[in-house]
Amino acid sequence: MLRMNYKLAELEEKNAPIMTSIIGAGQMGRGMTSQMIRMKGMKPAVVADINIDNVIAAFENSGLTKDDYIITNKLSEANTYLEKGKYIATENSEIGAKANLIQAAVDATGVPEVGAKVAIDSINEGKHICMLNVETDVVIGPMLKKLADNAGVIYTGSAGDEPGAVKELYDFATAAGFDVRVIGKGKNNAIDLDANPTSLAEYAAKRGVSPKMQTAFTDGTKTMVELTAMANSTGFIPDIRGGHGPEAEVKDLPNLFRPTSEGGILENGYGKVEWVNGIAPGVFVIISSDLPFVKHEMNYLSMGEGPNWVLYRPYHLCSLETPLTVAKAVLDNISTLVPMDGGLVCETVAVAKKDLKAGDMLDGIGGYTVYGTVDTHQNMLNDNAVPLGVITKNTKLVKDVKKGQTITYDMVALDDNSLIVQLRKLQDRFFG
Repeated sequence: MLRMNYKLAELEEKNAPIMTSIIGAGQMGRGMTSQMIRMKGMKPAVVADINIDNVIAAFENSGLTKDDYIITNKLSEANTYLEKGKYIATENSEIGAKANLIQAAVDATGVPEVGAKVAIDSINEGKHICMLNVETDVVIGPMLKKLADNAGVIYTGSAGDEPGAVKELYDFATAAGFDVRVIGKGKNNAIDLDANPTSLAEYAAKRGVSPKMQTAFTDGTKTMVELTAMANSTGFIPDIRGGHGPEAEVKDLPNLFRPTSEGGILENGYGKVEWVNGIAPGVFVIISSDLPFVKHEMNYLSMGEGPNWVLYRPYHLCSLETPLTVAKAVLDNISTLVPMDGGLVCETVAVAKKDLKAGDMLDGIGGYTVYGTVDTHQNMLNDNAVPLGVITKNTKLVKDVKKGQTITYDMVALDDNSLIVQLRKLQDRFFG
């Protein structure tokens, strides 16, 4: 992000802000709207949500008045008022992708099906697309990146989200010549696989988040999705399915994340992605060097004796950092986080949250029936496991399933009318 502040200040002086749309005005979208309005050289020109009151709240809590924005679901009307300098509040997500002046769209819905449509619409319209929606990326990211590359636009994950924050540390460490051995994130509580929107309703209300979002955090699905995105952008994989998730402090990490032969917990060597209970909201990378002078200087700098050291970032600012990814895409044609070429390295696979019967309908992320866990793409293929993100409320079980059992393709009838299901089928054909 070096010198980005100067580049944005130049746009501000020219009265030529980066015209951005934000799809989804939940907690993340509202925070992003407020932050972007305060930034130089950027404008959340279109904000869309299925609940227009969320958009109005996003604008008015950011200091805008009713004279500053127009409520419309018509693209032609949105184009007219954007040219007059107005902000657009809408329930029509397509305006965010199709409005003439928009340069980049941000998907902040967290819903795989919606994210797929927003991304496709944006790419087809020649707009850069920033996914503050890791749930979509871990299912069809390689396909979306390929389509964006072909269209000459940037497809990217978001700064501020934990995968993006980890990737920044990873890029720094590898650029500086260190050997990166483990990457990961913190979590602020133990995983409760039985959590559901009903059991968490009161807690979610106190935190100001939806019960579904809180469920995805508490049952571990969100962590698994984030680890999957980290893996797909670096080639690192979990040491065991779901990761170890030890309880630890930052100072413990260099020795903890070593092979078992060296007194650590890694059963299969380095090159791993992990999560830790106790260091949230931070992210980390474990680095090393075999050079004596480097070891000496790291010790001199109070980083420890080695052979492993930890680089730890004690924060990630979620959607408040997302505008910087948009700026990089528009001004520098650079992504923050994308899947590696060649297809997925890891998957978030679906696991039954309770005993289920043939004929039952599944409900996807943050619901009552399934949760996600991270595993390698090859293991997913070997097990015939279903990626969690293709499961929607229209997915029907065709076989009985026991609690804790991995959902496999022969157990379900997927919704063939689903865009993300169809895109995943295409991705499987192209990338395997």
